[in-house]
Amino acid sequence: MKTQLLIGIDLGSSSLKALALEAASGRTVALSRLPLQHDRLPGGGCEVGAPMIRSALSSVLRDVAHQLGSRVDDVRAIGCTGHGAGLYALDARHELAGGRAVASTDQRAAARAQSLAASRGPELLAEVGCQPWPGQPTVIAAELLGSDAVRRGALQRLMFAKDYVGFLLSGEIATDASDASTAGLLSVATGTWSPLAFAASGIAGLAPQAFGPLVRSGEVIGTVQPAAASAYGLPAGIPVAMGAIDLLAAMTAVRAEERGRAVSVLGTWCVNAVIGPVLSPGPDVASTVNFGLHDRRLYMENSPSSMANIAWLAGVLGLPDARAVVDLAMSVPLGAGGLRFLPFVNGGGGVTAGFVGLKSHHTRGDMARAVVDAVAALHARHTARLAAGGLPVSASTVLGGGASDTRLVRLLAGLLGHPVERCADDETGARGAAIYAAMSQGIDAAPLCAPCDTVEPDAGQARAHADFNADFNELITTMSPVFGHLAGHVPERAPAPATPIPAPVPVQQVEALP
Repeated sequence: MKTQLLIGIDLGSSSLKALALEAASGRTVALSRLPLQHDRLPGGGCEVGAPMIRSALSSVLRDVAHQLGSRVDDVRAIGCTGHGAGLYALDARHELAGGRAVASTDQRAAARAQSLAASRGPELLAEVGCQPWPGQPTVIAAELLGSDAVRRGALQRLMFAKDYVGFLLSGEIATDASDASTAGLLSVATGTWSPLAFAASGIAGLAPQAFGPLVRSGEVIGTVQPAAASAYGLPAGIPVAMGAIDLLAAMTAVRAEERGRAVSVLGTWCVNAVIGPVLSPGPDVASTVNFGLHDRRLYMENSPSSMANIAWLAGVLGLPDARAVVDLAMSVPLGAGGLRFLPFVNGGGGVTAGFVGLKSHHTRGDMARAVVDAVAALHARHTARLAAGGLPVSASTVLGGGASDTRLVRLLAGLLGHPVERCADDETGARGAAIYAAMSQGIDAAPLCAPCDTVEPDAGQARAHADFNADFNELITTMSPVFGHLAGHVPERAPAPATPIPAPVPVQQVEALP
C-alpha cells in the first residue's frame, strides 16, 4: 500500500519553506527552503517583489517534487501558513499592487497607526483585541495606496501571506480567523468581521469581501490548478487546505494548547503567546486573538524584532550568520561589562534600537553580548507581562530559528527562571501547515507533531539573571520618553511595562540535547 504524503508550505518573514511528511510516521521525506531578499526603503520600508515570491515558491516546490520523485503522486493534500499582517494587496488584474508585498515589520505607517491609536485606540482594543500598529494590512494600505485605493482599482482584494500562497496554487481567495483577528479585523468576542475596524481603516469602500470568506483551518479551499501544477512541478488536482497564521501553526505542531505550554518564538519577530480560556475582564496584554474557538483565545505579547536584531549585527560586523554573533557573544560574560542594547531594530511601542553605556573599552564581543542578552531579556519581559495578566506561562516551549542554538535557549531559560522545552526544528510552521492538510483529509495528525527536548537554566547564574532582568526593564521604561522626545511625541506604550520577575528557582530536570 502506498504511503500517503502531506506538504506544508510556510511563507515566513525572511524565507519560504516547504516540506513533505509521511502521514503515518510524521517523517520528513523532502525539505526545501530559500531566503527572501527584502528591499529596505527610507522611512522604515520593507518590501519583497512579487517575482521573487513566485520564483521562490516554484523553486522550493520543484525541489520537493524532485526529492519525492515518483512519490509526488502520493501527495494527498497541501496546507499553507505564513507570517501575519503585512500587505498582500491585489489590484484589478489580481496582481500584487505595485508588484510587491510589504512585510509586517514595515514602519512607514507608524505615524498613521499612532494617530489612529490616539483617536480610537481604546475602542478598537475593546472590540478587536489590539491597538492599531504599523504592520496591520489596513493601516499599511491606507498609507501606501491611499484612502481612495478601492475606488481607483489599486486595491481590489486583501489577503495574508498564507492566503497568497493558497491563491497562487488554487486561484481561490479566502482567509481564516487567526490571521484576520491578529490583524485586528475581527470582533474578539464573536469572531466575526468588525465594522468598527473597517470604518477606522480610512479606506473608502473597503469591506470584508476584500478578504474572501472566513474558512476554518483544516478545510479544503480548492485544488492545485493546471497552470499552477505546471509552474510548481506538482500534479494538478491536489487539495489545498486552509491553514493558520504561522504562530498558531507552529503551536499546533508542538501541541502547545493540549499540553498547556506557552511559546516564545526566536524568529524575526519577538513573539510570546499562550492559548487560554476566555477571561473577563480580559488581561492587559498586547493582543487577544479569536482564532475560531468560542471558548479559547490566543494571548500575545510581541515586538517587531527578536532575531532580527542579531541578523542586523551580523551584517554590521561582517559575520556570516546569527550563530557567529552568538559565538562572539559567548566569549563575554552576561552583562557585557555594563553595555546594554535596546533590541528594537524594527521599532516597537515608540522605542527604537541603540546601545546604551558604550565606552572606549568595549569590544565587538561586548556589542554581540549586549545584543544577545537583550533579545533573550525582551522575550522574558513579554512573558512576564503574560504572567501578570493571569495567564499560564510557567511551562514554555521555544520555537523559531534561534531555538536551534542551545546557548541562546539556555540564556532565555535563565532569564525566565525555569527549564524550557525547545523544538530545534525551524520548520514547525510548515509542519503545522501539513497538519492542517492532514485534517482536511481526515488523516490522524498525532504522528505529525514535532519532537522537542528540554534545556535547563544555569542555576549558578540565577541571581545574575534576575538582576539583569530588573536592569533591562528599568532601562526600557527610562528610555521610552527619550525616544518619544526625539520622535516629537510621547510613545503610547512601551513594548511592556516593567514587570517584576521573581528570582529563578532551579528545577531539577534531565536535559536531553541532540
